[in-house]
Amino acid sequence: MKETMSQQFSSASPGCCPPGSHSDAVLAEAPSSKDNRDMEKDGVLTAEMVSGFVSNLGRCGTGLQHFYHQLSLPSQNLQDISVLCNYVHLQKLELPHNKIKDLSCVSHMPYLVILDASHNEISSFFGFQQPKNLKEVNFSHNHMTKMKDLSAYSSLSNLDLSYNSFREISGLEQCCKLAHLSLAHNKISRISGLDRLPLTHLCLRGNQLERIEGLENLKSLQVLDLSLNRITSLSGLQNLHILGSINLEKNLINEIQECKHIHDLFLLRDLNLLGNPIQEQPDYRLAVVFLLQHLTVLDQDKVTAEEKVSAVNKYDPPLDVVAARDHMTHLVYQLMQPQVLYDSTLPSADSPYPMLVLTGPEGCGKRELAHRLCQELSEYFAYGTCHTTRGPHVEEESGVDYHFVSEEDFQNMIHMGKFIQTMQYRGHRYGLTRDALEDVAREGLACCVHMELEGVFSLKNSHFEPRYILLIPTQMEKFMGHLKNCGLYTAAQIDIVMSRIELYASTNRQRLGFFDNVIPCDDWEEAYRTLRQVVKEYLLLEEQEDREDNTGSPDNTATGHEPDEKLPSPPLSRSGSGSLTSHSATALDPSDPSYRIYFTKIQAELSPQKSPAELASIRRREQLVREAIVGKSPGVYSQLFKSSAPTAPSSLQNPDAHFSEDSSLDGSRASSALTVPSSAGALSGSAEPLDRSVLGHTLETLKDQTPEPTTRPGADQQALAVSPSSDGRPGSNVKPILPPIPTGRKTPASPSPAPSPRPQTQQSVREEV
Repeated sequence: MKETMSQQFSSASPGCCPPGSHSDAVLAEAPSSKDNRDMEKDGVLTAEMVSGFVSNLGRCGTGLQHFYHQLSLPSQNLQDISVLCNYVHLQKLELPHNKIKDLSCVSHMPYLVILDASHNEISSFFGFQQPKNLKEVNFSHNHMTKMKDLSAYSSLSNLDLSYNSFREISGLEQCCKLAHLSLAHNKISRISGLDRLPLTHLCLRGNQLERIEGLENLKSLQVLDLSLNRITSLSGLQNLHILGSINLEKNLINEIQECKHIHDLFLLRDLNLLGNPIQEQPDYRLAVVFLLQHLTVLDQDKVTAEEKVSAVNKYDPPLDVVAARDHMTHLVYQLMQPQVLYDSTLPSADSPYPMLVLTGPEGCGKRELAHRLCQELSEYFAYGTCHTTRGPHVEEESGVDYHFVSEEDFQNMIHMGKFIQTMQYRGHRYGLTRDALEDVAREGLACCVHMELEGVFSLKNSHFEPRYILLIPTQMEKFMGHLKNCGLYTAAQIDIVMSRIELYASTNRQRLGFFDNVIPCDDWEEAYRTLRQVVKEYLLLEEQEDREDNTGSPDNTATGHEPDEKLPSPPLSRSGSGSLTSHSATALDPSDPSYRIYFTKIQAELSPQKSPAELASIRRREQLVREAIVGKSPGVYSQLFKSSAPTAPSSLQNPDAHFSEDSSLDGSRASSALTVPSSAGALSGSAEPLDRSVLGHTLETLKDQTPEPTTRPGADQQALAVSPSSDGRPGSNVKPILPPIPTGRKTPASPSPAPSPRPQTQQSVREEV
């Protein structure tokens, strides 16, 4: 019975079997062992053997007949498969690991979609008439040497030609649906013939490529394998914008800078550079992660967030990170040196040493404006000369504009703990030394300096709290013309300067309150007038001029009344402890330019108010600490406070005395950062002891008992400020207006106005400035 069925299958057409016939069952039966032996002996495929390897039974187009659509004959030692010419309805044919040399039978399979003829001995490239629906072809591990035109294979989408002997790529230009192409392990030395193909995956592993070319127009390429070649540069990949994976294992890439060619491939997630000389570079992995921060896998290892942060901090750290590192360096080296007490700029709880910092992009005129401001307001400011390793520009003078030093000297100064702020800009180092500030402070003046944005970040880490004024150009073309006319900058340097304008602007936008004021510098004269006005507001000189005008007016002279005066807040201090608190208004006034929205000031306003007795006690203790630090004995006012502290008759007799004393206390405490209390020896000529009755005297009585002070030249307008509510305490109505002049001033000093009887205010400002 079995022999009869086999004869029927052999005589009938193997590709056309009526449904329900006995041939369906025969096709599913496995060949006999004798047939297997015969096939292995001569390598000829027979119909009987095919019946045991077909699968995927389905209907034909009319639905009236059944056919097998898939045939798989792997590792059968086949040489002759001509019998397959009769199987016209096959859609998938798999013949791997055989000895087949001829595939002409495929020409009789018009419905064939998938063909796998890998690991055979085929030498002819597509040696059959094209099936119109053929989509996937695997000819890997064969003996093909030359490619031919495949324009007729319009449906071809996946082509594997690995492990052949091709020397060039050709004939694929018209394969408009080809998405996957593999030409691994051939003898290709140049990439060509792939223009405008819709490839998404391309494998050229194990060829003889020395450079990347011919891929510029593969706009759809997502995965590229160029491993095991001789490639030395990544140039040629920069236009593949949707490329997500690149395998360059075991090539000849030497320089990390080659990664810049793929820096703008923002969809690139996987990069393999194993086996390249580049891996011998120091910090190779961090450098590549920094250049390609969008990577998630590098050399088959996942890129962690910690690696990305470390890479950025190492190669392009944010300005605040650089400033923090420099600040830590300066602190460490300062602590390694013998400690010196800089009493003129000693930090204080009352108010910090006053400083004014002008910043802005290079060429904005900040140096010229700083010098001009210090010349005009010489009674308040002196120029702080920084150190730099660059050479002097035209009209720059060493010791006036900068101290020009060598790189070695600059590093030695860092190791000696000289600097409080350093920065690096355009390959040169800049730094502000503590001695430069101290030289200005000894003269009783505030320090005015100019620096780039990097220096501002560095200085903000110190205990100093300057006023920062940003000078920024708003007319780009005019500013660029100014830079060109200077003759100091090359075209590349001008581009750098112009790009930094946005850096300053973005810093001002993103860091609210980072700068205290922003002044356009398109017109230097206009910029200086604005700067001068702003600084005068900080100094409260406008209010003083207004009061002098009101005092000298006919109305005031005729009536003999003095105008009401408002005690100012400290102009250049950000410390909340130095802010003015009056009994009429305890909240911050946004219209007052001297007030700024700082955390310390808000905290001071929201904190519980201390009574006058508590404040006096706190300040006495602070004063004793300061005196112990500087090795000074208590002054006359300390003795006065100690003797007058137990009783206060005026406050008991007068119900308004509490407000008066509180106001005078706050006014005395609010020593301006640009104001100067008297020096410690100002009362050395008026050594008569003062008793409690002095507290009830008026201002005229106080003037009769106190020698007339001699002010500094040019400070005639700096009159004493009289507050009607502060009559109860001698000296509490004094309004100092200059920075403190400590002991040891080199220039002759005249007696200063009578200070407040609160020694802690006088000493604290003196020691912090």
